Amino acid sequence: MNNPVGWFEIYVEDMSRAKAFYEAVFGVKLSKLESPGIEMWAFPMSAEGSGASGALVKMPGFSSGANSVLVYFSCKDCAVEAAKASKAGGQIQKEKMSIGQYGFIALGIDPEGNMFGLHSMQ
Repeated sequence: MNNPVGWFEIYVEDMSRAKAFYEAVFGVKLSKLESPGIEMWAFPMSAEGSGASGALVKMPGFSSGANSVLVYFSCKDCAVEAAKASKAGGQIQKEKMSIGQYGFIALGIDPEGNMFGLHSMQ
């Protein structure tokens, strides 16, 4: 089996707010995906790269926040993105902390109420 995660979706209610938040935190531009009845904006992806890509999704009947999936974004130093998340309107749930030989993590909450993880080896 390759990487076990093939795709992720972060459900949102205010797409412009969520899109601005994730673009500001990670310094990327999300791309609109065409899908009938669903608004989707994808994170940059590369078929040759490792890991999984995904999208912000606005779909009737699916609210943001209080979900049971936690997405971890890979970073060079998770403290940097945590600081950006705070400045972009999010909250820090857990500051950068060591997870031993597996590196470091920080946990944030986006303006839609979704918790997300940041992971780095330094």
